[in-house]
Amino acid sequence: MTQAQPKLSEELTTKEQELAALVAPLLTFNLRKEIERLRGEEHWLKDGRISETLVKYSDFRIVLILMQAGTQMREHKADARISIHALRGRLIVQLPEKTVELSIGDLLVLEKCLPHDVSAVEESAFLLSISWPHGDERGSEIRDK
Repeated sequence: MTQAQPKLSEELTTKEQELAALVAPLLTFNLRKEIERLRGEEHWLKDGRISETLVKYSDFRIVLILMQAGTQMREHKADARISIHALRGRLIVQLPEKTVELSIGDLLVLEKCLPHDVSAVEESAFLLSISWPHGDERGSEIRDK
């Protein structure tokens, strides 16, 4: 009986390499460079909003999101606890009973299933962290209402 040998990095498909990069045991990011790269993407220029998943474990995600001034993520909720960490600009997070303004360096944490809107007062970038305490192999997503 022979054991399958792990693929060498040059043997991995592009998709396999992308997925492996999201779940490595050690991940580091230069957020300034990531933001600048995303600002050059056609989707950003066309739609005024762009996101990229930086980390994608079964129980934890980190997504970098950029929004142009005046854009909005209409009411939605996540089936997990989330945090929003403002990196650039100013954001307004509208909750059912409260409005929170976030500026550079501010961090907001929301309980799961709490509906909210996110609006960019000016061009903004933020990290969205999503945590499922017991993991979620189904790949739960943020759900628009």
